[in-house]
Amino acid sequence: MKLHYKDKRTEQEIFDSIPNVELHQQNSSSSKNLLINYNNLIALKHLVTKHNLKGQIDLIYIDPPFATNNTFTISEGRANTISNSLNGTLAYKDTLKGADFIEFLRERLALLKILLSDKGSIYLHIDYKIGHYVKVMMDEVFGIENFRNDITRVKCNPKNFERKGYGNVKDLILFYSKTDNLIWNEPKITYTEEDKLKLFPKKDKSGRHYTTIPLHAPGETKNGKTSQAFKGILPPKGRHWRSNVEVLEQLDNEGLIEWSDNGNPRKIIYFDEQEGKRLQDIWEFKDPQYPVYPTEKNLDLLDIIVKTSSNENSIVLDCFCGSGTTLKAAQINQRNWIGIDQSEEAIKATIKKLNEIKGDLFISQTDFQLWTEEQEVSKQRKLVQT
Repeated sequence: MKLHYKDKRTEQEIFDSIPNVELHQQNSSSSKNLLINYNNLIALKHLVTKHNLKGQIDLIYIDPPFATNNTFTISEGRANTISNSLNGTLAYKDTLKGADFIEFLRERLALLKILLSDKGSIYLHIDYKIGHYVKVMMDEVFGIENFRNDITRVKCNPKNFERKGYGNVKDLILFYSKTDNLIWNEPKITYTEEDKLKLFPKKDKSGRHYTTIPLHAPGETKNGKTSQAFKGILPPKGRHWRSNVEVLEQLDNEGLIEWSDNGNPRKIIYFDEQEGKRLQDIWEFKDPQYPVYPTEKNLDLLDIIVKTSSNENSIVLDCFCGSGTTLKAAQINQRNWIGIDQSEEAIKATIKKLNEIKGDLFISQTDFQLWTEEQEVSKQRKLVQT
């Protein structure tokens, strides 16, 4: 399926139409980390043509505008959202709507797909008003076969707005990969006390909580080691033992098999031996209560994404980097990173956030390259614009 709208271009037409602007490094760092203060479409092409990063990015997270028709500002160190007015220092404007917004995103996704490695993933953060159109568009760009998840992110507490509709407490993250061979470090979260009582309700003689699971699985095997009798018992019809009989004998000798009154064996799983439970597709990572930059995201949310979909020394890219939360998560987890934002206020907020990292991972401006347009050319452009 494809979205059809006026002035939609092919991916090659998008790439060819992007100007080849020369960006220049503004400091003397030799770090692999890049912070770029410029239009992200031009900067992304620059990464392809000048930095030779085609197919080199393992993880992309982006939190683009949501087609809200709002102006976002900063005043007295606090982020504000103000519709159709301008108070404080401008952070950015979110004024594209409808097909114009979808094509704006698609242009950038076309470049991001070029940069993404064959084992790479992309997470796109969006809201419920426009997200379903974005999903169809991303199916077209990355292939519906590479769609992994629609993650629901609980962003705030319920609000009693007076409107005819259910309260909105969530947005969504669309998760795609480049291929089936993606980086995947299984994310686990800590069991709660409620989980322990609900999922591991039994206790042994020493008081340890545990549960049991079947020793057999669907599928019948003939003449194999998992179809043989264990303690004189064959697996049920149409099923086979999960392990061969020698392993089952060892588990039984270690006291890790519980026998029911009617002689049915089940494997014992102890609560205190579990790393945690598998993360599902509903995440409760609420936004900071007092953001320093508009739409600032929770560091724990980015920490999960970075750990799950990249490895140490992978390159993590955020081309709407805002206050730099993605880059901070990458730095803390010893990944290389690239951040892009056109807003000078975003770059200031990003540098401040990176400088706040403590301990061995402390980062200064010698730990990343700062790129933008040549200073004199930039001044001349601003004079022309005014």
